[in-house]
Amino acid sequence: NLSFIVLFIAVIALLMWLSRTYHVQFDWTRNARNSLSPASIAVLKKLDRPVQLTAYVSDRRNMQAGIRDLAARYQRIKPDLKLDIVNPDTDPTRARAAGIQFDGEVVLEYGGNKENLTQFTERELTNALARVARSAEQWVVFLSGHGERKPDSQANHDFGVWGAQMQKRGLKTRSLSLTESPQIPQNTAVLVIADPQVRLLAGEVKQIEKFVAQGGNLLWLIEPGNLRGLEPLAESLGLEIGPGTIIDPNSQIITGAEPTVIVVGKYSGHRIVQNLGPATLFPSAVPLKHTGGDAPAGNDANKSNWQSAVLLETLPSAWSESGAVKGAVRFDAGKDLRGPLSLGVALSREREKREQHIAVIGDADFLSNTFLGNGANLDLGMNLINWIVSDEAYIDMPNRQAIDATLNLSQRAQTIIALGFFIVLPLFLLTTGIVIWWRRRRR
Repeated sequence: NLSFIVLFIAVIALLMWLSRTYHVQFDWTRNARNSLSPASIAVLKKLDRPVQLTAYVSDRRNMQAGIRDLAARYQRIKPDLKLDIVNPDTDPTRARAAGIQFDGEVVLEYGGNKENLTQFTERELTNALARVARSAEQWVVFLSGHGERKPDSQANHDFGVWGAQMQKRGLKTRSLSLTESPQIPQNTAVLVIADPQVRLLAGEVKQIEKFVAQGGNLLWLIEPGNLRGLEPLAESLGLEIGPGTIIDPNSQIITGAEPTVIVVGKYSGHRIVQNLGPATLFPSAVPLKHTGGDAPAGNDANKSNWQSAVLLETLPSAWSESGAVKGAVRFDAGKDLRGPLSLGVALSREREKREQHIAVIGDADFLSNTFLGNGANLDLGMNLINWIVSDEAYIDMPNRQAIDATLNLSQRAQTIIALGFFIVLPLFLLTTGIVIWWRRRRR
């Protein structure tokens, strides 16, 4: 008996030790909303230093519980992530020193970098971790001096909203005029050419070609019309820019707008677009095609060897209208190009032990301040930049909500349930009681 008691206590102690040391958790929700997304896990695995979170929360149990719960999800992947809860009411000096303005604000510290979060959600925390973890500044450089779209302007046709979203992700944006600075900076993560309105000089085009030949990343947004002197760049990349403007009567039925407004709702399997949900809207697009050809002979450093993929493609009902888009337009066999047509191409190749990325989209308006809020336009813009600068871990940060929180019953089902609870079940209980009473009385 004594041996049994000793062994029993030893087993209980071992089980307690195992439960404190090893943790196993299963998330059985339909969309795994109680677990971190793969993008968040990928970000955490790239962090090689401890992370400190300091939440300034008053004595509100619900808010504190929510913060602890989300932090615990990150701690299961990264054990050296620490969370401290500070009550700003009892420690106002520390709250003022941290620059706290709102109840529930969280201070993130990593590697000497610090950032305040006013919203503590998975999306906000993961994006903040991505920003503070960047080892060097990555500049998104917008070509300027030829009437291109500006990343810091709020004009309807400019990219101010998109530029602000990139800055939230830790990317720096600036404009560059090659007539003032004849070389593209070495810390340029991606060069953006956004619909120039004036023809580029031959020397400017050569600088861009040199930048690409040396492994520079490029995002080229093209509008229908003249390439403004960038034909050599298209040739070196093996691109054919189709004539005319894409027309799609089916998209016109959906949008109720001009026939040049193209809706793309089906995407390829490329990493940029494979997880896009809603449709994207392109107000004025031109067809693209990658021929896979090499650069002109004698320029070995600029030979393509590109791996190409179509990102965006129209419906078969679309065509490229070679004439003027006025009044009622129709497809002219022999002149116009029948769909489906591609209006987005991604190119990649190995370059000096790293992968070079280039994306060419046959529209610039879809990222403008006017149209960025349509469908998945903003998601597509961010995915493009993240893929080009090789920050694919930050793509696809879903807002997962409970999709099984409501129960929708038909009128027939509601009637059956009501009859069951209000008539059938009471009658059954009443009948059972009468039968039992009758049997006992007969005894």
